[in-house]
This record gives sequence, C-alpha cells and structure tokens, in this order.
Amino acid sequence: MLITRRLEFDAGHRIPNHVSQCRHLHGHRYAVEITLSGKIIDTEGASEQGMVMDFSEVKHIARRVLVDQWDHAFLVYAGDRELVQFLASLPGHKTVVLPVVPTAENLAAEAFRLLDAAYLDTYGNQLRLERVRLYETPNNWADAVR
Repeated sequence: MLITRRLEFDAGHRIPNHVSQCRHLHGHRYAVEITLSGKIIDTEGASEQGMVMDFSEVKHIARRVLVDQWDHAFLVYAGDRELVQFLASLPGHKTVVLPVVPTAENLAAEAFRLLDAAYLDTYGNQLRLERVRLYETPNNWADAVR
C-alpha cells in the first residue's frame, strides 16, 4: 500500500550559472509530497489499525527533518562562495548551505536523502520511503524515487 502526505514551505534560492532569470535571487512556494509504502496495520485495537502510518506522524517527521529546516530559509549551493559569505554576514539569517546546486531535481534528491532514514519500520509493517516529489511551482516538479 502507498500513502502520500503533502506539505508546503517557502524558500529562496538561485541557480548561479543558469542562463535565464533563475540566476538571480528569488523564491518559491515549494510543496513536497512524501510517499511511503508498507503493509496496512491490522493489529486489533492499535491506534494505527487500518493504516500504513498515521498521516500526522508522517507530517511530524517531515517537519522535524526537512520542512522546518528549509522553510523561510535561503537554500544556497556551497560552491556559490560569494553568496554564502554574504548570507553569513546577515545576523540571524536562516541559510541552508547545500552540497548541490538548488535545482528542483537536486532538492528532491537531497530531501529524499534526508527523509529516507527518518521513516524507519517503526510499526513492523515494512514501512519505507518510496518517493519525494518536490514542486518548485504548481506546474514544475521533480521526483526522487527509490
């Protein structure tokens, strides 16, 4: 069985070597969809009976591991040295320095990497992260899949 939870966050970024407008500082209302697979829990009387995982728990983990870190932050590539230095000079600025250029594809892959270890088989139902879909805009997204 597959289940999916969607969360949204706002973040800024830039694609430093891009030939279009994306080379400039800008932001997006991102959405992330987290798809998990697992067996439906059939333990009589269990709080999660009939579920793969409680959707509120999916949300709690995603917020702790990813969304709260990236929300209202500037996502910057470590190789964009001048921008990294500039952002570091702003007192209290929320900056996330990434090992990759913050394209939709790379952000989806990075989100998958961060979330994969967080969704462990805690219910004994073979729970596993299958896909992270990251929307950069309502019409553009990237999927990182197992």
